[in-house]
Amino acid sequence: MEIKVRMLGAVQKLLSWLLWPFFAVTSMRSSPSLPSVKSPLLLLSASQLARKIRARKITSRELVDACIERIKEVNPVLNAVVQDRFKEAQQEANDVDDYIAANAKNMEMIENEKPLLGVPFTVKESCGLKGLSQAVGCLPRNGIVATEDGDAVKELRKAGAIPLAVTNTPELCLCWESNNLITGCTRNPFDTNRTSGGSSGGEGALIGAGASLFGIGSDIAGSIRVPAMFNGIFGHKPTPGYVSLQGHFPLSQDKGFQKFLVIGPMARHAEDLPLLLKLLAGERANELNLDKKVDLSKINVFYMEEAGQSLVDVPVAPEIKNILKDAALYLKTNYGCQAERGPFPELADSVEISGTVFLGMEDVPELLDLSQKKGKEEMNLYVETLKSFLGLSEFSSAGLLFMVLKNVNLFIPKSKYEHYYNINEDLKLKFKQVLKDNGVLLYPTFPMPAIHHNEIYTVTAGVMYTMIFNTLELPSTHGRASLDQNFFFMYFQVIAGPHQDRLCLAVANALEEKFGGWALPPI
Repeated sequence: MEIKVRMLGAVQKLLSWLLWPFFAVTSMRSSPSLPSVKSPLLLLSASQLARKIRARKITSRELVDACIERIKEVNPVLNAVVQDRFKEAQQEANDVDDYIAANAKNMEMIENEKPLLGVPFTVKESCGLKGLSQAVGCLPRNGIVATEDGDAVKELRKAGAIPLAVTNTPELCLCWESNNLITGCTRNPFDTNRTSGGSSGGEGALIGAGASLFGIGSDIAGSIRVPAMFNGIFGHKPTPGYVSLQGHFPLSQDKGFQKFLVIGPMARHAEDLPLLLKLLAGERANELNLDKKVDLSKINVFYMEEAGQSLVDVPVAPEIKNILKDAALYLKTNYGCQAERGPFPELADSVEISGTVFLGMEDVPELLDLSQKKGKEEMNLYVETLKSFLGLSEFSSAGLLFMVLKNVNLFIPKSKYEHYYNINEDLKLKFKQVLKDNGVLLYPTFPMPAIHHNEIYTVTAGVMYTMIFNTLELPSTHGRASLDQNFFFMYFQVIAGPHQDRLCLAVANALEEKFGGWALPPI
């Protein structure tokens, strides 16, 4: 435990108390509701829709048009789309329908080679979609487009899927709220007074609104799982190394960066995740045994309602604790799983552990290096940060504040780095020994439901619940479980041992059966 780190948490907690009346008033403002879904196709999973297209019960063009219409309806409210390719997608859908008509007797071949033929999807802007924006919310990069598809997009295209648009992120993915100086702020489809999360917030919002069937996100500190939670959908952070990062911006040559950053699927239905992960992993998919059935009766379930008890930590909402325990009990009684509390008290120091490992990376992209106005040596980070709050900087406050934390090493002395590196490595080994190849941990994704816009500045420490599993290099799935009376989502992440992604996905699917899956925002 680091005193200065905990003092920062105390300051944030004080700010949270002081700003509570402001956020309470914000919650009382009327929030525009989204229009009802016109096409029943948008209620089905991507897997179901792919089967219908292959069987010629629906056309790809019909489905693509339904998604485009829905995006046009909801995006003026959500502000989730950075740039679209609707006309190109419609032509590609026509080509798919012609191809299927000409190969009607080869459905088995089509299913094997192009399992998502004709199904549309969306892409987080950072992941790279050829010909579309890849500014990633950074004003000095405005106008930059991807010169080719990122590898993840290539794999889904190879499977026959049709990309529709790229979606919003914070500047260079440096925040857990998707707001930047180019596209602006993305809103939550269930309550526009609240954030869709980040950095895959545009994906989360569109998928949660029923406008996108599934999408590609990226996660270096919760950037798939937090938006999945806030928008009521499923998101999977894979074991690193299986899904290629080629085409992602930003990227680093630091080996740690390339282990902590992962690209993974986001979807409305748990049944889509195994197929999507299998396709994204490409040639390495067989190593994950995703087609091998999981016998849930042989799964050991560990659960922890919180990282630890500290007066300055962001407290976990009672509702999240309750549903987490309910889930463990359900798995025990319904499937015969062994269920017990997780033996990981080390997670209480997740901020220090993951913060040290993360900020200790070399060759991390520097925001000020991208300036189009001045050389980095002419700029002062702290002055630039102050200017950003006055609207006078070419960079966002969120991005600059991240750089400030990096500059001060999160107030952790460099002399302590080796200590926390060693704890991280020891904890990796402990998780591997405890979870083995048949165990999962149920654990909060974020301490509270979707927060208000800008509230992340007072509860940043809450990302300790996701970030630690990036530095531990473990797979994790977040899924939608239930709504409370205010339409806030209560769920958690399912973590497994390294390379055991299929366990996370199987448990998430079982819990969807119990607690219910994705549901449309209220009208």
